[in-house]
Amino acid sequence: MRGASIPPVSATASSLKPIALSAPWIDEEEGERVRQALAGSTVGNGPFCQKVEKRLETLLGIHRVLLTTSCTHAMELALLALGVGPGQSVVCPSFTFVSTANAILRVGARVVFADIEERTLGLDPRDVERRLEKDTTALMPVHYAGVAAEMDGLLAIAEARRLKVIEDAAHGLGARFRGRALGTLGQAGCFSFHETKNITCGEGGAAVFPDEESAQRAEIVREKGTNRSAFLRGQVDKYTWVAEGSSYVLSDVLAALLDAQLDKLDRIQAGRARVTAAYRDGLGAWAERHGVHMPALDDAALRQGNDHIFHLLYPTGAARDAAMAALRAAGVMATFHYIPLHSSPHGRSLGLDRAPLPVTESVAGRLLRLPLHPRLTDEEVARVVDAVLRSL
Repeated sequence: MRGASIPPVSATASSLKPIALSAPWIDEEEGERVRQALAGSTVGNGPFCQKVEKRLETLLGIHRVLLTTSCTHAMELALLALGVGPGQSVVCPSFTFVSTANAILRVGARVVFADIEERTLGLDPRDVERRLEKDTTALMPVHYAGVAAEMDGLLAIAEARRLKVIEDAAHGLGARFRGRALGTLGQAGCFSFHETKNITCGEGGAAVFPDEESAQRAEIVREKGTNRSAFLRGQVDKYTWVAEGSSYVLSDVLAALLDAQLDKLDRIQAGRARVTAAYRDGLGAWAERHGVHMPALDDAALRQGNDHIFHLLYPTGAARDAAMAALRAAGVMATFHYIPLHSSPHGRSLGLDRAPLPVTESVAGRLLRLPLHPRLTDEEVARVVDAVLRSL
């Protein structure tokens, strides 16, 4: 295959503004909402937090949403609310951000990695079956790029083995599986509003629960182990320490940012869909010729994505590396993604590298992400497509 060498950079390409991998859409709408929050009587867990939680409950079709300071904290909160802790293990992918495994470790449980399948880059139910142990109490699937993992198989395993399912839906807001919002398929779901996500408040997250009992336990943990939320609702005449807890409450100022972002959600999603469609149109024939795989397309009745990430899977790691170098030389900030956690220094120190994860390792070495955000111009998208076509 040609492409081992990097194409020369033209003077025109080198002088063009670099095309960022991601960029939030923040403007005067967010500024005005933040000013409103600052002018209010509280900047803690206040009216914007409550408003955004209700908006997300409607959007997701879920019983309860609790905003948190990050998706990492949302996952810790969900695990604690569901009683996952010492003496138990949780199965999750190694092809994920460190927060997935960190949350499991922080509640005292043990991490068990399972392999992914190449089509969705989510947990492979067949490999999950092989990794289950006597102390396995939960599955934590990750919906990579806002594409649902193979949830039919995972939910069947969970039902048969009476396992809890906590979805890492950090990428998943706005995406669906069989008509249901990602993050609402198990006993809890966790979302991220980091600056790289489809909607953002810089740093923030949400834990969602389908039942009131779990939500109440989570609410107490989130409020430092107190029943302060019940007090604010007038359900108790004073609040006090009722359980172990921590501090996971989002600031009302950041919730105000999220409120404005939710107003933009349809425009953001339309902009991201425009970019994805242009990539598929411009690269489809080229990808087929060169054995490069684009994100899988399913019938909308099964999976609806949210255009969070557009990635290319090259046939070899060498081809991926050469393409990435060529794109960056052309001012396109394309990049790889996760280093598998089992192969990381801490993963090895915990002995998590002992079981082979061949698909995970193969995918991580061949995957390349292209710039994707709603403010990319048609000219910039055309530059990306041209750079990809020239890279092999």
